[in-house]
Amino acid sequence: MDLVAPKKHLVRLLARCQGVADKRSTMPVLANVLLTAEGNVLHVAATDLFLGVRGSTEAMVSRAGSVAVPARDVFERVKAMPEGPIHISVGDGSATTLKAGGSARRYTLHGMPGSDFPALPQPSPDAPQIEVPVATLARLIAKTHFSISADETRAHLNSALFECLAGRVRMVTTDGHRLSKIDVMVEGLSEKSAMLLPLKAILELRRLCEEAGEGATVQIAQSGPNAFFTIAGIHFSVKLVDAQFPPYEAVIPAVTNRAVRAPRLALSEALRAVSLAASDRTGGIKLAVSPGSLKITSESPESGVGFDELAVDYTGPEISVGFNARYLLDVLAAIDEDEVTLGLSGELDPAVLRPGTEGAAGHGDYIAVVMPMRI
Repeated sequence: MDLVAPKKHLVRLLARCQGVADKRSTMPVLANVLLTAEGNVLHVAATDLFLGVRGSTEAMVSRAGSVAVPARDVFERVKAMPEGPIHISVGDGSATTLKAGGSARRYTLHGMPGSDFPALPQPSPDAPQIEVPVATLARLIAKTHFSISADETRAHLNSALFECLAGRVRMVTTDGHRLSKIDVMVEGLSEKSAMLLPLKAILELRRLCEEAGEGATVQIAQSGPNAFFTIAGIHFSVKLVDAQFPPYEAVIPAVTNRAVRAPRLALSEALRAVSLAASDRTGGIKLAVSPGSLKITSESPESGVGFDELAVDYTGPEISVGFNARYLLDVLAAIDEDEVTLGLSGELDPAVLRPGTEGAAGHGDYIAVVMPMRI
């Protein structure tokens, strides 16, 4: 294989691929990226057998072929090259040489035959496909990713439920202690589907959305056990989680007895300040609401006592409820509006948080549920 490709495009592709390549796998080839040259195109791909990513860039190909090279090593070396074209050639034993045009800088990597690299899944030609703005997918992820469980042994919680419904898309996540749900309207959407995306896939999709240009769209297809996303020329495949997502509708209280309307930023600052004195193990704080007032208290043998008080819009009876401060702060960070509504029912009932102006600016309906804790 022998070709010349622009550094700018090559770095972008390798950056995405090296994030998926599995350096800890018992299969050495999965720690590599696959470089395939054909026609006037260089294809770059990586997989850990659960996620797959591939992209391509124009190249001057003198000799077609393929090679698998260590993902992180080739990314770091290409990144260290001066700007301009990069010459890639593969010799005997898959030894891969990188040279920069107009520079003496050169690297040689020990590669593997491209034929050893596993094939990436492809969608069925007749698989239904939907198209949504990248900004919509990014919003779904930003509003919910924090309440995905990091426990990989609980696959049904270590994932996000992505649903396509008539005229809208929805994402729901929960770790058993809190739940986040958002619906966003999408004009012309008629396909219906549901897929469970693992946390690692959600994090990669978040990065892809951040890199895509403003106004870009994402094409989404589900085929067999896989989902396929195409964003800004990058093709991303995901092996869906084969598990039953919790019945989230049953977790969300239909009504709450008390509604507290509070300034979001002031509430965040007070929670963050008072949580400094909370127990490192539980992060527990207590919210005590009374007409016009919200008192926030924390206490621990190690850190002493923390206290703050806010003026809020509330006219009901007094109530005190304990929460993990971080869970509340994560929700408040995901809300854009200036005010937030906190719905409470009892000391042992879950709290419901919503934006103060629900559904504003066409951003969709967002709701978060946080379970209380005994303090």
